Amino acid sequence: MRRKAYLLIFDGLADWEPALALCEINKSGKFDVATVGLSAEPVTSMGGVRIIPDLTLDAVDPERAAVFIMPGGEMWEQGPQAQTIELLGRLNARGTIIAAICAATLEVVRAGLTHGLHHTSNSKGYLKAMLPEYRDEAHYVDRLAVSDRNIITASGLGSVEFACEILGGLQIYSGEELQELHAMFKHGIIPARYAV
Repeated sequence: MRRKAYLLIFDGLADWEPALALCEINKSGKFDVATVGLSAEPVTSMGGVRIIPDLTLDAVDPERAAVFIMPGGEMWEQGPQAQTIELLGRLNARGTIIAAICAATLEVVRAGLTHGLHHTSNSKGYLKAMLPEYRDEAHYVDRLAVSDRNIITASGLGSVEFACEILGGLQIYSGEELQELHAMFKHGIIPARYAV
């Protein structure tokens, strides 16, 4: 039975942020991609795409979870989601890759998963403004995406870097292949083997 790549979905999710990572995960054929809703009700993304969850948070199986991807969206700025924080703790205890981009990094901080780990977000000032209790600034890294152990965090401006960190963490691509992917999707550089 293949392990799962879970994508958290909710009304107003930034649908473009996890798109490249999900495409490459699905293409690899190594993992089953599943959407996870806060409820079983359909949601509408920031781009107006209606999505029906495959399952709800309480049905996530930590033993099968390879990665839990959290896209940004205004929901995260409204305050914590207790159900999500509880699940993040269980996933983290099992060593599951937890990948959060843009405002979803707020929930990773709220869950205490940045303590002692290098991490990033939209900016250090953003974290401090949104979370006055934030105290992990000594480990903040000013990069578009950062991996430390099983925690991946990214700026909302770094969806390509976010994808590369996830794909590297899941060992779908080698370092050289990730550099090629980054060059293509960030800079429009076609690999030499396709040049004519």
